[in-house]
Amino acid sequence: MLTLDIFGFRALWSPVYFLVMAALLVAYYLVVYKYYDRFKEGVPATRKQAVYFTSAIIVLYIIKGSPVDLMAHITFYMHMIQMAVLYLVVPPLLIFGLPDWFWRSFLSLPAIDPLFRFFTKPLIALIMFNGIFSIYHIPLIFDFVKTDMWLHAGYTSVLFILAMFMWWPLVNKLEEYQTLSGVKKMGYIFADGVLITPACALIIFADTPMYATFSDPNAWGEALKLCVPPTMLSTLDLSGPETFSSISLLHDQQLGGVIMKVIQEIVYGIFLGYAFFQWFRHEEDNQAEQDAINLASAPQPVK
Repeated sequence: MLTLDIFGFRALWSPVYFLVMAALLVAYYLVVYKYYDRFKEGVPATRKQAVYFTSAIIVLYIIKGSPVDLMAHITFYMHMIQMAVLYLVVPPLLIFGLPDWFWRSFLSLPAIDPLFRFFTKPLIALIMFNGIFSIYHIPLIFDFVKTDMWLHAGYTSVLFILAMFMWWPLVNKLEEYQTLSGVKKMGYIFADGVLITPACALIIFADTPMYATFSDPNAWGEALKLCVPPTMLSTLDLSGPETFSSISLLHDQQLGGVIMKVIQEIVYGIFLGYAFFQWFRHEEDNQAEQDAINLASAPQPVK
């Protein structure tokens, strides 16, 4: 089998994307630690927020700028790892990492607030993200999108924005944007897991390879142009994914579906626990407050 080194440094490490991610990280630190006073109610970001945002940027580069991205165009299982991390891990990290005052400043921009409130309504957010995600994995659409650079960039960008909308009702900390209680958040996570299951099941239980961009050498070669310069590809003699992987096409596809479902279950399980403890803490605080009120209003003994 060949190694990925034959594609060259640019395809392996995406230096332009690295510079964009580095610039974004520098801009973040300048805004939240130096220029925060230019924003209404601006205060320096907490260390935890900085860790969340930095982690999101590092993960973004790993899955979209490192050899992981190249492997995601070669093997389907790596593609599904990339999708799972991009849409299930990065969005909550970004939401946690941006301070409340930054979100309020962004959401106060003209036309942003009504659009944001509409697309982050729990039912709409769930249906939009899971629907567009499922449609993307219909073989005809998947192969069409994967062989056009601009269409692929546009579709995956829209899907990322919808993932942000989907996560917002669950993890945002702005009081004026709280649309779910603790118990409802747990139901929201459960519904999210159910809605993504059909797409994973279709992939897992298919008895033949469904995607030409991972099984047909010509379509696969066209899809590789999304991350490998065409001039570089023209110098290589590649027959298909089997050049780099010993796993069969069908098993590669089934493994991808299983991995997506497993990562989804792990991530949702973590946030299910997060929602439960939030609800439990809220109920304890309410009970303590009620006990204090009852104690204060109780008749005092006559001395």
